[in-house]
Amino acid sequence: MEASSSSSKVKALPLPPQHQVFVNFQGEELRNNFVSHLRNAFFRDGVNIFIDTNEQKGKPLNVLFDRIEESRIALAIFSERYSESKWCLNELVKMKECMDKGKLLIIPIFYKVKPYEVRYKKGQFGSVFKKMSNLDLDEKKQWSEALRIVAD
Repeated sequence: MEASSSSSKVKALPLPPQHQVFVNFQGEELRNNFVSHLRNAFFRDGVNIFIDTNEQKGKPLNVLFDRIEESRIALAIFSERYSESKWCLNELVKMKECMDKGKLLIIPIFYKVKPYEVRYKKGQFGSVFKKMSNLDLDEKKQWSEALRIVAD
């Protein structure tokens, strides 16, 4: 009877991406409260999390797109002021693209807004979004679609 080495049958697992969770949000109020508590909880549990404060200021948006692609999960934290940020909306479109390819799970979090307000751009959230004038209509259409789909 021949003994086989179990180590020869063990395959090395691929390393997890640099960032397992990408956090998409707008505003210092969220950064200094809810998101900071979330970050601390993830770190305590050993989850790699990416928040834009980890990135050097002034870098192009493509750097954040790379971080999204390196992630397995993205948290889209919708708040009343979320749609003030073209960067957040562009990140959301990128997140949706990765989700459509089956490479990213997006978890929406509704912070003091209701899902229908985000989905249909209603209430304060919708007012802020509608104030964005002089924008490329294709870009605004992509944002609207991403908001609708992710908020579902």
